[in-house]
Amino acid sequence: MAKVSKRIAEAKKLIDSAVAYDGAEAVELVKKTSTVKFDATVDAAIRLGVDPRKADQQIRGAMVLPHGTGKDRTVLVFARGEKAKEALEAGANYAGDAEYIEKVTGGWMDFDVVVATPDMMAEVGKLGRVLGPRGLMPNPKTGTVTMDVTKAVNEIKAGKVEYRVDRDGNVHVPIGKVSFDNDKLLENLKAIYDVLLKAKPSAAKGTYVQNVAISSTMGPGIKIAGETLE
Repeated sequence: MAKVSKRIAEAKKLIDSAVAYDGAEAVELVKKTSTVKFDATVDAAIRLGVDPRKADQQIRGAMVLPHGTGKDRTVLVFARGEKAKEALEAGANYAGDAEYIEKVTGGWMDFDVVVATPDMMAEVGKLGRVLGPRGLMPNPKTGTVTMDVTKAVNEIKAGKVEYRVDRDGNVHVPIGKVSFDNDKLLENLKAIYDVLLKAKPSAAKGTYVQNVAISSTMGPGIKIAGETLE
């Protein structure tokens, strides 16, 4: 069994694992229980009562958090000519076609998000084995396959996050940094919670939101009463 550090052990004492806290109280606790020396990311984990194996219960999309994520994300745009120029002017870190296809094929992965224009997808699709497992493959559902590269880049830089239910029915989304004001963290959490409520599939049966929790990097999970986020 892995040894628990003294700092983590002390942090866990602040939390009652049997209690589902009010959203505002949970945000306060996630800050108090952050044990790392850097500005930790705060993540939300929401378990939904869906069967991801069924096509009509898949939940996937993207949204711009009201207060961003606190992280400057490196954006690669696969585009040609004027669209590549437009992407760079919008703030993309890299933009181009064959040159970047070749670089990624060779193992270069110095980026966080990939956007592509539709005419590039035949070539980008060949990178599926490289980009797919890392969750970097552009997808129309998340707005990363588009001719409006300016909008796509602006949204990503403003704090756009993708959400997708995993095979166990969980959705994991970063909602900011420990250094954020409490109100901003709570507003980001409420925003993603609201989006997931609205995405409820008509085929989903029983309790839809089964569990909500937040945690900081390497910090303990803190359960939240979902109704306090509505």
